[in-house]
Amino acid sequence: MSATPITLEQILTFLLDAPMFGGLNPSELAHVVGIMQVQQVREGHAVFREGDPGDAWYVIFDGRAEVVKETETGARCIAALGPRACFGEMAILDHSPRMATVLARGDCTIFRFPRRDFEGLLADGNLAAYKVVHEMAKVLCVRARHSAQQLAAALDRPEGLNVRARSVLDAQAASE
Repeated sequence: MSATPITLEQILTFLLDAPMFGGLNPSELAHVVGIMQVQQVREGHAVFREGDPGDAWYVIFDGRAEVVKETETGARCIAALGPRACFGEMAILDHSPRMATVLARGDCTIFRFPRRDFEGLLADGNLAAYKVVHEMAKVLCVRARHSAQQLAAALDRPEGLNVRARSVLDAQAASE
């Protein structure tokens, strides 16, 4: 784990290069950084677990993590995350429980943005917070498109989906 403290200048420079904060100027970013917490997560430890309350969203400063989803046949890695990757942002938007587990793959330094504090910025009409929500929406759109492409590719390969999953999807399509 990094024993060297991270300076505010390093944080601001790093976040300005992260997709979620690219539309902010340094002054706007300072408002968001004001609610940020720095966390160290050890190899193999969970940042959060599937089903946990969605109480924050995160950006990886240093290290790697993976998103793991429990399935009927066991845990499956559904995404690998590296520096500047944002995750957990759906909690800000819909207050739902976590839909997957995020595990550190190596020691990680992450920036945590508590939902309650972020919602306070929104309630105060903070422009930076609204810009971040807009960026969250764009990130989620990219992820949804990618998931749709993966699903379409799996549907084109009968061996890619088990029979039960295919029947559920076929039933949904028939009811629309």
